[in-house]
Amino acid sequence: MPPENGMPPGGRIPRVLSIAGSDSGGGAGIQADLKAFAACGVHGMTAITAITAQNTVGVTAVHAVPPDTILAQVRAVQDDIGVDAVKIGMLGTVATIEAVAAALDGLPSGTPVVIDPVMVSESGAELLDPSARAALITLLLPRATVLTPNLPEAQALIAPDVVPDALELARRVRALGPEVVVLTGGHRAQAVDVFFDGSAQVEIPGERHPDGAAHGSGCTHSSVLAAHLALGFGALEAARQARQMAADAVRDGLREIGAGPGPVDVLGRHRAPTRAIGRTLPVRAE
Repeated sequence: MPPENGMPPGGRIPRVLSIAGSDSGGGAGIQADLKAFAACGVHGMTAITAITAQNTVGVTAVHAVPPDTILAQVRAVQDDIGVDAVKIGMLGTVATIEAVAAALDGLPSGTPVVIDPVMVSESGAELLDPSARAALITLLLPRATVLTPNLPEAQALIAPDVVPDALELARRVRALGPEVVVLTGGHRAQAVDVFFDGSAQVEIPGERHPDGAAHGSGCTHSSVLAAHLALGFGALEAARQARQMAADAVRDGLREIGAGPGPVDVLGRHRAPTRAIGRTLPVRAE
């Protein structure tokens, strides 16, 4: 059951940490995660794993953040602020994955961890070294509360096998270690997410918005899911909330931004009536 008034017991604002890469174009990565956290009414924090030079057209440069700096960022927020849930996005290298695994070891036992296994950007740029795939599977997937691959990412995780059935694919990916798999439906013929937790296998349908703007949709989905776990929702209801909010963000996406696929708009700011600066409140999930 969802928490009363959208807040966990005690009424404290949940604290959610994104461990991911920075998108200089503001559409995906850390920037998308913080917007999604704000839309859900949680306090967002970041540990940046890589700095990318990118826009809506492509990625032109990637600089990996040193592993000790990644670890220091996580420890800094944990020691002072605390962490109620974690979202993990772009990792890139084996060294980064090892640093993130060490950082997770320092969090309280039972802290929900949502992993979006980012491998390729919306523009087609490789964002995970081929050598890092095995480290991702070995070191991080068994630590995941929820894993949110799209269809190509799920297939890559179990390669070289090819599993055409989405329900069976979710089962095969879960066998790699995560508690729950949410296979997102953006790359499927029908825009239906598949939720599998080892016993319940649930299809989560939703609308497809081909005329929307989808840059950052995967980041938004996983961040909303992590935020709802921090708010006290169960994994299935959090997945449903993530499906709806990510779809709405694509529908309301900013098509006029950039020459390529525009960024999603999870805050719905262009739809909101004009108000005084500083007085517009974030859109809260019910």
